[in-house]
Amino acid sequence: MNASLFRDTGQGYFEMAPERSMRVPVRLFGSREILLDMGPEVLQQAANVAYLPGIREASLMMPDAHWGYGFPIGGVAAFDPDQGGVISVGGIGYDIACGVRAMRTGMERSALQGRLQELIDALYASVPAGLGSEGRIKLSASKLDRLLEKGAAWAVEKGYGEEADLNFIEDRGQMGGADPDKVSETAKKRQKRQLGTLGSGNHYLEIQYVDRVYDEEAAAAFGLFPEEVLVTIHSGSRGLGHQIGTDYVHHLSRAVARHNLSLPARELVCAPIRSSEGEDFFRAMCCGVNSALANRQVLGHLAREAFTRVIPQARLDLVYDVSHNTCKIEDHEVDGQSTRLYVHRKGATRAFGPESADIPEAYRGTGQPVIIGGSMGTSSYILAGNSAEQNMAWGSACHGAGRAMSRRKATKTWTAKEVIGDMSRQGILIKAASKKGAAEEAPMAYKDVNLVVEATQKAGLARKVARMRPLACIKG
Repeated sequence: MNASLFRDTGQGYFEMAPERSMRVPVRLFGSREILLDMGPEVLQQAANVAYLPGIREASLMMPDAHWGYGFPIGGVAAFDPDQGGVISVGGIGYDIACGVRAMRTGMERSALQGRLQELIDALYASVPAGLGSEGRIKLSASKLDRLLEKGAAWAVEKGYGEEADLNFIEDRGQMGGADPDKVSETAKKRQKRQLGTLGSGNHYLEIQYVDRVYDEEAAAAFGLFPEEVLVTIHSGSRGLGHQIGTDYVHHLSRAVARHNLSLPARELVCAPIRSSEGEDFFRAMCCGVNSALANRQVLGHLAREAFTRVIPQARLDLVYDVSHNTCKIEDHEVDGQSTRLYVHRKGATRAFGPESADIPEAYRGTGQPVIIGGSMGTSSYILAGNSAEQNMAWGSACHGAGRAMSRRKATKTWTAKEVIGDMSRQGILIKAASKKGAAEEAPMAYKDVNLVVEATQKAGLARKVARMRPLACIKG
């Protein structure tokens, strides 16, 4: 797929007209620089999505889009069940509801002087990280099913956090529609000892500070001020979510044949939303979402405990917790009418604007916080969602910097010693569960998060509120 097929609309995105059997155009939100930096395989993946039944408006790519399984990571697509719309594993991803939570401390960076090493050591000791890591919480079968139904609300009931936290979690920490009977015993077994664990890959726990405020009104609503220390956690549904994806790739492969679906790529296995296979996958995916929400709630609780052991006067209040890698049932305007859609966001986050009933009441004057993670050596951002009239991506925005280099290539380019040493020279402390993981997450393996955020703002998807810089980072 050639970038020359895309024309600049002058509205913050580039568009490729439908070809052959494509049902809708492809749109990339971003600059020409971002478009030209996209590999042809990523553009082809987005074009493949445009062939799927029931897709509405366009196959969308966020500015941080890169190659994934089926959909590009950074891909967004909405499907209409009344028009034969489908649900796809590749449109959600294997790390179901991987997401980010940000907690403010109310303290300035100067309060950490001489305490940062002690802090990161305490957090590292409290938060299990790394491939296959296990936590201290062991779940019985009945408790696990309850967790899969109730999400973060279950964690709060069990004493992990506060009731007030639920007000500042997407969907109040619980996605309806979950049915634990649709999750395999293999998936459940993988989760029994992984609650409250960070995981591996690009998952992290980071101590940051607010380096710059762009929107003072929104920053005040979010409780942010210059030099304030934040704790940000990026994690997901761990082995359970991955197993749900693995199981349903096989289940939906059979559905493709049974429903006579013609797909441009095998990785786009899907089923009609209104089919037994599609309904089963949606219910299992909801369990994966709730597992991730509960996991981040427990991680937030563990971080609070560790932080306040070192600095007793600290109080970590939740700014927001938002997921990517989801499929949500939402009402959006299509052709002038409110239409119920199944919105797939893979490597993309909801970015609902002011007055939305689906965001915390405290944020309805500003729009929802949108948390954008950078690499461990660069900036992260908190944005605010724009109104539906401004956001042309089903209320969606980017989710991070996006990889510019594969993990394999990164490990061949840098060693962990080089990466950690470079971070140290910048004054950033790194605690990595594995040397390989540190090398894979080298900052130069990622796109420039500043360009991604600028493109997101220019396209009207969300607007900049604050920029954060890392002080210390735990990598999985």
